[in-house]
Order: sequence, then C-alpha cells, then structure tokens
Amino acid sequence: MHYVLVLLMLREIHCFTRVAARLSFSAAAADLGMSQPAMSQAITRLERATGVRLFQRTAHEVRLTAEGKALLPYAEQAIEAAGAFTAEAARLAMPIIHLAYPPLVGTLAARIVRRLAGRNPAVGVELRVAGRAEAARALADGEVSAAILAVPAPTAFVTRFVTGARFHVVVDHLAVPAGHRLQARPRVTAAELGGQVLLTPGTLPWPGLPGRSRMVADDDFAAALDLVAAGAGLLPIPQLLARSIRRDDVRFVPLEADGLRITYALAWSKERVTPELMALVQAVQDALWTR
Repeated sequence: MHYVLVLLMLREIHCFTRVAARLSFSAAAADLGMSQPAMSQAITRLERATGVRLFQRTAHEVRLTAEGKALLPYAEQAIEAAGAFTAEAARLAMPIIHLAYPPLVGTLAARIVRRLAGRNPAVGVELRVAGRAEAARALADGEVSAAILAVPAPTAFVTRFVTGARFHVVVDHLAVPAGHRLQARPRVTAAELGGQVLLTPGTLPWPGLPGRSRMVADDDFAAALDLVAAGAGLLPIPQLLARSIRRDDVRFVPLEADGLRITYALAWSKERVTPELMALVQAVQDALWTR
C-alpha cells in the first residue's frame, strides 16, 4: 500500500527533493511557487505515506534524517524518470514529418529541424540522408513526407509532385587527385578545363564548362571523390563541401566559373498535403531567408 501511495505522490516527492537541496522550507516553497504551509503539508503527507520521518526540524535549522538521506537518491530518480516520461510522451504525441535530403545541404536540414521544434505547436522531423534517385523513390512510395532534390527534375516527376523553396549552392572549387598539375595553382579558370574529364554527380553536364563529362550515379559526391582520387576525372564542388572533407589523395583548388551552381528545391506530393507539411515548407523558406 505504501508503495502505491508513493508512486501517486510525485508532487510531494518533488517537494522533498527541493527541501533537501535547500534545507529550508521557505526557500523550497519559493522555488516551487508555493506557500510555506503548503510545503510543510506536502512533506507531512509524504512522511505519513511512507511511515518515515524525512527531516529533523527546529526553530533554527532543517536537517535530513538518516532515513531521509537514504531515500533522497530514490526520490531524485523518481523525479528524473517522471520528467523523461513526460518528455517522451510529448515527443510521441508530436506530429512527425519525414524529410529526405542530400548530405550537401545537411546544415540547412538541421536549421529546419530546430525551427519546427521551436514553433507552437511543435512539429518533429525525422531526417533521412539520401541521394536524388533514392529520395525521389522514397517520396513516390510515401516513405518520406518531402525531399530536398537537385533540379530540374524529370517531367514525370514534375507532374506528380509540387516543388518550391528553391535555392542555389555555388560551385567554386575543383577537386583534383593529389599530385595533379593543377593542385598548386592559386585558382583554376573554366578555360583551363578543356580536354579534362569532368565528373558530374547527377544527370546533366556542368553548364558552361569545356571538357568531357562523365556522369556519376545519382548526386553522390563521396563516390565522385573516390573517382577523382583514382585519376578518373576532376570534380567541380561547392566550397562548403570542400571545407568539410579531409583526404590525403584529393586536393581542392578554387575554381573561377561564373554562374556554376547546383539548384535544389523542396518537393512534396500533391495528394499528401497536411498542416505539418505546410509548416515544413514555411520553415524551409524561413531558414533560407535567414541563413
């Protein structure tokens, strides 16, 4: 019977931990926004329920009894467990959006998650790293609510899905294999790429660049860098990716090529529009404006 009462008295247990921390009924009451008599009554209820005296009280001081000291760690665990229960229940009750995104825009994806978590009511986001082909398939199969994809997309895709919140990632570096004649250059111009094999992570060649294009499956920059290291070609790459990669077999050289960029857009199904999805669209737009 005592155990049942204790499980039902989390408020009183919380009061116990505050008085134990402050060794003052009045200070503990102020911490919890209670009156001192209400705090004293809560401790008395807990002592009666447990059959244990928790504090020795005099006109000048409050001290934990030996029994109170022994029970305090369990009380703190109970409060922590109750907090974890409440947090997990709130998380489970929160609407969840599943978003696929390429690794290149991971920083933007993180900002989107933070924005949706901070809104009222909050919206949870489950992130899924995926290249263009995998993200498009997951979106078509309903495995994700939305996807950030490189565009332009195929016509069949455009007729089925809505795209919005477009943004560009500037391509201003060139990945070359270690030891390549261009690695020591302070910068490389587009005109100097004639005769070179240029790797293209996607379905279209780099616009405005000379040289021969070699397509790399999907938009997988990691796989393309492996080909660079193997001497299979050179790879135009955004600076933000070049800064985050450290490889002994690849070097990154600034590239002067006006207008070279990758365009991305948020895509979602016309048939699966929800308030949470619209909140995601707004969060993406806001994150792009304030980056």
